[in-house]
Amino acid sequence: MEHSRSDAYTDRYADRAAGMVPSEIRALFAVASRPEVVSLAGGMPYVSALPLDEFGGMVGELIARNGAEALQYASAQGDPRLREQICDVMALEGVQACADDVIVTVGAQQALDLVTRIFVNPGDVILAEGPSYVGALGTFASYQADVVHVAMDEGGLVPEALEETLLRLRREGRTVKFLYTVPTFQNPAGVTLTADRRTRLLELAAEHDILIIEDNPYGLLGFDGEPMRALRADDSERVIYLGTFSKTIASGLRVGWALAPHAVRAKLVLAAESAVLCHSSFSQLAVREYLATQPWREQIKEFRQLYRERRDAMLDALDTLMPEGCTWTRPAGGFFVWLTLPEGLDAKAMAPRAIAERVAYVPGTGFYADGNGRRDMRISYCYPEPDRIREGVRRLAGVIENELRTRDTFGGVGHHVSGGVDTPGPEVV
Repeated sequence: MEHSRSDAYTDRYADRAAGMVPSEIRALFAVASRPEVVSLAGGMPYVSALPLDEFGGMVGELIARNGAEALQYASAQGDPRLREQICDVMALEGVQACADDVIVTVGAQQALDLVTRIFVNPGDVILAEGPSYVGALGTFASYQADVVHVAMDEGGLVPEALEETLLRLRREGRTVKFLYTVPTFQNPAGVTLTADRRTRLLELAAEHDILIIEDNPYGLLGFDGEPMRALRADDSERVIYLGTFSKTIASGLRVGWALAPHAVRAKLVLAAESAVLCHSSFSQLAVREYLATQPWREQIKEFRQLYRERRDAMLDALDTLMPEGCTWTRPAGGFFVWLTLPEGLDAKAMAPRAIAERVAYVPGTGFYADGNGRRDMRISYCYPEPDRIREGVRRLAGVIENELRTRDTFGGVGHHVSGGVDTPGPEVV
């Protein structure tokens, strides 16, 4: 039997390549990017809100004055001045850090990859919220980790569920390497870990001697009040903090960082050197210059107001248009709403019909490692204009209503696998 050229390589791949599969989000990009489709799928920041003329002038000045540095190799740990500025950014969330313990990375995604590489052996357990960030799940799969989800509700990760899971895994003799969490304006659910739960989470980590990987891309994008206090602010030895400028400046610059205990930082630098030798000097110096010369705090306030208006447009449309039986989260910041369909509906099966009606979302199964989430979907408000958001929700509501009629016509509740955050109803804040 003849094999195609791609089939011929299958037996040569390393075992870990089996976990490298396209994400639910990537599979949607081709159709969701068509202009007639209202995309509620992607989590793209609205970079057009940046003062692009000023940004362009700043970059031109950077090359004119520091071009030889910006276009040269650099340290694998990152530009020293930028690392100091990163410490100033984290201080807004209560984190007191030393620049020597910061490593600059290609977005927070690479930081997560490096942390996983140095800690995780095949078969090790990683605890993660259920649902969890799809990019993290892809990284964990590529290192052959066993992801065990821990339940969330509208207050974030449930400490009692975490404790029960830790005790069960200990009885089974399994090794938990770390807990991965997005505690503030979580991707994909939009919920935020409450202050008392943060305290309890740190207590449980100490009692069970586990690391916490705190991924915090949205922490400065809250819609009310001051930023939440980061987990890292209250435990400098057990929490590795991951941050990024993708949401507060521009995702295309691909500049993030990890803040880790000193010994871990040294391993991260070695892992980064083996992966990329060094990171983009140009991107690092562009961010350094932006933070030094531009009113970045005011720009973050502008982003917060812009995303708040779009969040409000989405929630108003959901309140007005969604059929009975749908529930969703009500985020206080960030980019995302997590919507759960009525009994008997399947968000993944419904997705092609939604595309046919010119609206896109991400099915919830992409945010679980265990097959859950079939009734759930992530919808994003960060990129479309408010009127487009309302139109997208109108189209989505129509698709759900048609699915409900089909369900009722053909005999009630069909097969589904339940999953997702225990979401509050539309009337709950």
